[in-house]
Amino acid sequence: MNYPDDSAVTLPRARAAAYKQPALTRGLEASSTARLPRYEVAVLIPCYNEGLTIGPVVRGFREALPDARVYVYDNNSSDDTARVAAEAGAIVRHEPLQGKGNVVRRMFRDVEADFYVLVDGDGTYEPRQAIEMITLAATGSRDMVNGVRVSEKGEPAYRAGHQLGNALLTSMVKFLFGNRIEDMLSGYKVFSRRYVKSFPSLTKGFEIETELTVHALELQMPIAHVRTVYRGRPKGSHSKLNTFHDGRKILLYILDLFRQERPLLFFSLISFFLTVVALGLSVPLAITYFQTGLVPRFPTLFVIVGMFLLACISFSNGLILDTITRGRRETKMMNYLRIPAVRGE
Repeated sequence: MNYPDDSAVTLPRARAAAYKQPALTRGLEASSTARLPRYEVAVLIPCYNEGLTIGPVVRGFREALPDARVYVYDNNSSDDTARVAAEAGAIVRHEPLQGKGNVVRRMFRDVEADFYVLVDGDGTYEPRQAIEMITLAATGSRDMVNGVRVSEKGEPAYRAGHQLGNALLTSMVKFLFGNRIEDMLSGYKVFSRRYVKSFPSLTKGFEIETELTVHALELQMPIAHVRTVYRGRPKGSHSKLNTFHDGRKILLYILDLFRQERPLLFFSLISFFLTVVALGLSVPLAITYFQTGLVPRFPTLFVIVGMFLLACISFSNGLILDTITRGRRETKMMNYLRIPAVRGE
């Protein structure tokens, strides 16, 4: 399966007049004849009550990527998100199942393209950065290009609670699944067709960002990162992400993925813990037995034996589930490899 070389891709003209051009994107206007003639690009924007911001977002991406199709999937908004998006030139569709994960799953199923730009509709991301991200994905054979959020003025790109939560959760995923990801919870990503059509989305809400990341890490997909300006929301626009509620759900989901994708390590840790506790409880009994030849506390002995048995069962479960997980991962890899990187190949 061949990827096109650098000469096959040119940059589209960056003309988003509605946005002030930040320093990080000033080099993107290098080509005045730019288009992506060989590739079909789809911009996917999941939205819930983003009527205040969705218009400029759609216009920004239509101007930055004039040959791309911009899709807005409205997720039961109570404001005029759908109308504003349609007036701005987007293809508007609706997803009745509430939650970002449900919307992303529907978009990945419905939309056909060579490269997919997934971005939030809150107006915090720079549309013209997608030019560099798509070009990197196309010429660098990357299945996922992640937009790492930075602030042009030097202040934190997003509020303190989100920064701490993002750092902790990203660090957990790095430790458990591989140190190849930055800013896991960024809402600005570019995917290859092969990634999108092999992605078995199961989550419903904001856990989708974690699921997207772990899918790429588990299949050892080529990943790249691009620094992108992150702006604050305009007045009157509010984040749908609750720091503590959604952070707790994402944390529990990471732990569940750890159990599913690393069962041998997960159940070995449980087995080790049970063994250590059982050994600790057995020391006083052993000392008494060697001194007197008696076992004075039979209930404690039964607990110790039970914990040793549970430790053995836990380790055995880990071995069995690890074999199943390897087979499942091989199946996912085969499905991934069967999909052409670009349509028509």
